[in-house]
Parts: sequence; C-alpha cells; structure tokens
Amino acid sequence: MYAPASFREERLDVLHGLINAHPLGALVRHGADGLCADHLPFEIAAPTPEAPFGILRAHVACANPVWRAADADDDCMVIFQGPHAYITPAWYAEKQRSGKEVPTFNYAVVHAHGPLRAIDDAAWLLGLVERLTARHEADQAAPWRVSDAPAAYIDKLLKAIVGIEIPLMRITGKWKLGQNRSLQDQASMAHGLALDTQPGAARALGALIAANVTPAS
Repeated sequence: MYAPASFREERLDVLHGLINAHPLGALVRHGADGLCADHLPFEIAAPTPEAPFGILRAHVACANPVWRAADADDDCMVIFQGPHAYITPAWYAEKQRSGKEVPTFNYAVVHAHGPLRAIDDAAWLLGLVERLTARHEADQAAPWRVSDAPAAYIDKLLKAIVGIEIPLMRITGKWKLGQNRSLQDQASMAHGLALDTQPGAARALGALIAANVTPAS
C-alpha cells in the first residue's frame, strides 16, 4: 500500500482501535485460482513474542476452503476499512481564490499480514464465539448469549465451523485525512463532513479529521 509519511499511521493502539471499530475484514490470499478474498468479522488480541503486532481470530464454515490453505508458506493479508468519504474542493481555501483545486477521497485503512493457521478445537471455538457474541450484543437492550440456545444445538453448530488465527508479523495503517493541507483546509473538511445529511462514514471521517488536525508538512 502506498503510504506517504504524512498519511502513515504506526501507533499500534490506534491500528487496533480501527480493527475493533470496524471488525469486518477482507482476508486476501493466494488460492488455486489466483487471489481470493473472504469477508469475516475478526477479533484482535494483544501482541505476544510470537505475534509482535497482535493476533487476528475468526471462524469460517467447514465448507469454506480458506482454512485448508492454513500453514502454507505464503502469508495472507487482512484489510480493514475505516471511515471514508468524498472531499469536495469547495472546502478548500484555494478554490475560492483561484479555482485550482480538485476533489479527492479521504479514508483510514489498516492492512494486517501474517501466516494463516486453522484451529479445530471445540473449546477454542466456543470461547471465540462467546467473546464475539458478547461484544456485538453489548448494545442490545437484552443481549443474546450463546448459553441462551440449547447446548446440544450449539455443539452441533461448532462441529460445522473451523477457527482461523493470524499472528501478525506486519501491520500498516494509512490515515489519509488531509494532513498535507493547511490547518484551515483540515478544519473546513471536518466541518463540512460533520454537516453531512446522512450520518455514517462521512461524519465519522469528519470526527477523525478533527481529532487529528495537524500543520501541513
């Protein structure tokens, strides 16, 4: 990924924060027919001596061939897309002076790299499913728990999935937030995005830009 110094994000807590906030990752690997991608909700675990940038964990259906490629020599990559939005040149000061501006697209993204491992262990899978459920049900008025379903039913479903784990050997972040522009332009972008009529990625990006306003380099 092309990441100029002004857009490069290297703080591990910030990178993990984006993964936690946007856990649906695109797992990219080399398959028999070329590049393949699977879209999976991941959890990110803390670094260890064997995984200096953390560990990604998820699960897939047994019928999904991705886990059969585990333990191969090739690394895989998981892409996590954070807030993103179109940036109109109308928000730039130079547009008002000379008109010499064009649109762009700003975003935050993380690329995580490491070897793929398959884990076929019922206790491990149950722990993962319980953690993912607790996390994503946390905002519900009456959170659903794995234990709400019959134990025999859960045991049957666990036999139909396989765990995957990716110890991260490399992680790259790109926060393209207009850091190469003036403070005035950065503030104007943040303000314009905050007024977006459809709440979502644009407003989230505006908040991210506002929190990271930096002088132009």
